[in-house]
Amino acid sequence: MADLTINFAGIKSPNPFWLASAPPTNSGAQVHRAFEYGWGGAVWKTIGAPVLNVSNRYGAWHYGGQKMLAINNVELISDRPLEVNLQEIRDVKRNWPDRAVIVSAMVESTPEAWREIILQIEDTGADGIELNYGCPHGMSERGMGAAVGQVPEYCEQITRWVMEVARIPVIVKLTPNVASVVPPARAAIAAGANALSLINTINSIVAVDLDTLEITPSIGGKGGHGGYAGPAVKPIALNMLSSLGVDEVVRKSGLPISGMGGISTWKDAAEFLLLGASNLQVCTAVMHYGFRIIEDLCDGLNGWMDARGFQTIDEVVGKSLHRISDFKDFDLSFRAVARINPDKCIQCNLCYVACNDTAHQCIDLVDAGGKVVLPYRYDMRSNGRHEAVSTRPEPVVREEDCVGCRLCYNVCPVEDCIEMVEVPSGRTPVTWDQLSKSKAEVTTDWEAMKRYRDEVGIDIH
Repeated sequence: MADLTINFAGIKSPNPFWLASAPPTNSGAQVHRAFEYGWGGAVWKTIGAPVLNVSNRYGAWHYGGQKMLAINNVELISDRPLEVNLQEIRDVKRNWPDRAVIVSAMVESTPEAWREIILQIEDTGADGIELNYGCPHGMSERGMGAAVGQVPEYCEQITRWVMEVARIPVIVKLTPNVASVVPPARAAIAAGANALSLINTINSIVAVDLDTLEITPSIGGKGGHGGYAGPAVKPIALNMLSSLGVDEVVRKSGLPISGMGGISTWKDAAEFLLLGASNLQVCTAVMHYGFRIIEDLCDGLNGWMDARGFQTIDEVVGKSLHRISDFKDFDLSFRAVARINPDKCIQCNLCYVACNDTAHQCIDLVDAGGKVVLPYRYDMRSNGRHEAVSTRPEPVVREEDCVGCRLCYNVCPVEDCIEMVEVPSGRTPVTWDQLSKSKAEVTTDWEAMKRYRDEVGIDIH
């Protein structure tokens, strides 16, 4: 079986799955129970400045009958006394020496405050420290959290204060509420951080109650922006993770990255590893299903690694980063078309509707005799009502007109019913970067673009 153990910036754990700093790591009892289930590590819920939390602190986005595709929270850092947290951290680490115990911290932006909290954390025997530069609500109003992470200069300055004191690994947690996570990451690297982690939660308002007209969640009739997390944020997290993985400064630094943001299954975990994470943090899925999911995460990842021939986590990390590219470097001659398997088609016609109404009108509905028909018969005698045809026609792609947009593939409810098939385009491979240099006029003149399309045989219908 594959070896799931990791050494993350000098911190060892039996598997790459850590609980993220959040409600599941709010107390020693919870972390102890998580380790009994098999979690490789835990990042303690952020400790630091005194706070008071509110009721109705969680909202959620439910869609299509699925509960909690995302969670939105206005919860602050730990509201438990600092000395209680420190004692419980000490007790957990003493009882679980083989697990990673990381402590998330957030205090006022002074060197004295950071020095004090770092020394207190180190005294517990914790394995590492995570600097919370990401919290987007509440704490940012007090000049902490995202208020630090959004300004690379602040990020670098505070990290330098910490690195002057710290004797254990320091992880800088980045906020996603920026135009690019690269500048804050570079700032953390310049200050000497030992590792990076991302993403924290995304600023959001999750809903408005249409009966009361109140913001969800409502705190005594008021609401506001909170932190958005869960499966719905995974694509954003993967994009930000990969932007660090391909950045020259981050890559040359060799700093490991702890990835999080929507990890719910082992497949999610594998994707994060492939795009550069060497450690994985999980929160919302645990809040939904409990600590027990660690068994599926480990078993699934292990099975996939065995099937693919990966023996260690390090062999997986960053394996797909070389496939990340800018649009200007895509091959404009590449062509794919949609093909529908009639044996699997249930004739729901979602592909036809999507293509006809919102894409490129290249799917026909064909009856048993091979005749193209309209999906509905317009009956003047029924005052414009539409009547369904008597037999259900089958959707068929006109491949000569298909641009390969992939919309039909995405809306089809039947697995493997529609596939995208690469076909010869008959054109010489060329990228936009190459084209704009060799034929600059096509980038500014539509007539020049039309001549080029005619020349190479590109038909836009």
